[in-house]
Amino acid sequence: MKIVATNKKASHDYFLLTKYEAGIVLKGTEIKSVRANKVNISDSYARIKDGEIFLVNMHISKYSHGNVFNHDETRSRKLLLHKKEIIRISNKLNQDSLTLVPTKVYIERGLCKVQIALAKGKKNYDKRQSLKEKDSLRRVEKTLKERY
Repeated sequence: MKIVATNKKASHDYFLLTKYEAGIVLKGTEIKSVRANKVNISDSYARIKDGEIFLVNMHISKYSHGNVFNHDETRSRKLLLHKKEIIRISNKLNQDSLTLVPTKVYIERGLCKVQIALAKGKKNYDKRQSLKEKDSLRRVEKTLKERY
């Protein structure tokens, strides 16, 4: 498994609850750019429309050796999930105030996959608290490393 892009901003801004693995529908020049690590998912999100899930605002750079048939960089891309999973996700989105956020893009056995997560937004005090916890863990690891 080759990790192409990760969304560190998602874990900072949201509580990630449930993660799903989805395939993604790409064009020819898009998959070549993905394999060249030209992907940015920091500002993207997923949306359910007509029983299908689309990834909005995912940026895949134009392929450098492409021609006039090169792809649009920020078009909406369809995600491939089972119908039962889509229904389960849409029910959770409607009941709670959750969003769908991509956390990781990777290539597994030649296919491009996206990990999406049901996420609940953090307040500013939650963000500060998680930064404090991270910092304290980092300090503890540093002192343990120095002692041993």
